[in-house]
Amino acid sequence: MVTEEMIKKIPKVELHDHLDGGLRPETIIDLAKQYNVDLPEHSPAGIAQWLQRGADRKSLALYLESFAVTLSVMQHADALERVAYEHIIDLKKENTVYAEIRFAPILHQEEGLNLEAIVESVLTGLERGKKETGVSFGLILCAMRHQDYSISLEIAELAVAFRDRGVVGFDIAGDENGHPPKKHLEAFQYIRNRNFNITIHAGEAFGIESIWQAVQICGAHRIGHATRLIEDMTVSGTRIEKMGSLSHFIRDKRIPMEVCLSSNIQTGASKDFDSHPFPLYYKNGFRVFLCTDNRLMSNTTLTKEIGIAVKYYNLTLRDLEKLTLNAMKSAFIHYDERIRIIYDVIKPEFARLRNETNPNA
Repeated sequence: MVTEEMIKKIPKVELHDHLDGGLRPETIIDLAKQYNVDLPEHSPAGIAQWLQRGADRKSLALYLESFAVTLSVMQHADALERVAYEHIIDLKKENTVYAEIRFAPILHQEEGLNLEAIVESVLTGLERGKKETGVSFGLILCAMRHQDYSISLEIAELAVAFRDRGVVGFDIAGDENGHPPKKHLEAFQYIRNRNFNITIHAGEAFGIESIWQAVQICGAHRIGHATRLIEDMTVSGTRIEKMGSLSHFIRDKRIPMEVCLSSNIQTGASKDFDSHPFPLYYKNGFRVFLCTDNRLMSNTTLTKEIGIAVKYYNLTLRDLEKLTLNAMKSAFIHYDERIRIIYDVIKPEFARLRNETNPNA
């Protein structure tokens, strides 16, 4: 039996975590006062409730509207540094040992910051948090689907320019409908030609065509969500009777899928937890793991997401260890650092927890 206390103690790896979706409500209020930004609510509880209510409307496009509020207070260097620093501090509270945090630099230029200064400010905050907590991190830079391909290429170039300073990959985010990833092919080719890392939001608001493009045209090394890959399968109960060539390819090539249970329900990518395809993917050998997506908007934490999975899918401590290892193996940091965290941190902590809960096992 996996208890809430056990979930709190396990070492955690977070690979799909948006910086602008995880602010502290108190920080939003403080920064709004500091920079004279109008908010729809003026108390931490009020703004949190407003953002979370706005997110839970069964539509990715509507879910994304809430980000205008958090972005409005993230237009200055000190604000970006503070938010990034607090992000790491909050991750430490959950016993996170490694996290990849992503954001779109192009969305933080309203007050005149250049792209390099934006990335530097975030990295400064993340690094300060790491020194204080020991939580290792990687930063992923996002381009936006609805913007011109020339902008996505600029963000790809920016990501590579900062690859030795904490940036570990490139992503494209935003509403999938009407904005296929192949429109940004030049950016993905740039990343691939420089031996760098790609994750792509796909299969959340659009079907398997989006996932296919992400993998086969754009060369994604990981897939954000991939909820609708189930459309490439024939399912009977909890068993996959038949898989299409894309599903086979993703499983055979061990392409990781970043699963975000709560946000998938909120955006309408999946109807409810009972019908979410995560347990089907996990029990049939796909490389999946759990993520939060947006901790503030979705009113969640990785501890909470794991708790949901334990409740609905009857996961054991061994399952949680496998999911954590799946995530760490899929991280965009170098192999030797992944191995160090796996064997020096994750495996010993899980072994210690098993011994605490059942010494005779």
